[in-house]
Amino acid sequence: MLKRLFTSNTRIKLLTLFIANENEEFFIRQLTRKLNEQINSIRRELDNLKKMGFLKSKAKLRKKYYVVNKDFIFFEELKSIIKKALSDRNKIIEDIKKMGDVKMLVLAGVFNDKETKTVDMLIVGAIDKDKFGEYLNNDLKTSRPVKFTILSEDDYKYRENCHDRFLSEILTDEESEILIRKI
Repeated sequence: MLKRLFTSNTRIKLLTLFIANENEEFFIRQLTRKLNEQINSIRRELDNLKKMGFLKSKAKLRKKYYVVNKDFIFFEELKSIIKKALSDRNKIIEDIKKMGDVKMLVLAGVFNDKETKTVDMLIVGAIDKDKFGEYLNNDLKTSRPVKFTILSEDDYKYRENCHDRFLSEILTDEESEILIRKI
């Protein structure tokens, strides 16, 4: 949903981080580490958000810090949109965690209103497949059926060591969201 409103994944990550931590200040290197994004894309999006009026900046200890401008005209609306989007993801995380020992959860495709070449959901770990099937059929509401893969931790590590194309595609796709990563 957010990707329709905003064209850049980096911008979405920044908006989400700043709204979730609206009273905190961040500097560029700190943001690159937290969001696992390239410094140039962070800089570009920080400039865009500052030009829009969403962020303010100040220099402190020879570093430039960014903080949310709570007087931004659409601040409350953005906050509401992001919190709603996050609550959907958090519910999915909690629901899937109840089904077993989840080491990784990746969402793509249908969860981002996009077509995907691979799967919509990747789960690594040991989960109750019957509960998962019931969840997909009865609880999870999506615009189309969810394509999924469940891998054991050993299978995941083997595929990772072999530089498996399937894993590489889903994990490097900009549209994919890694919600749980304990591996």
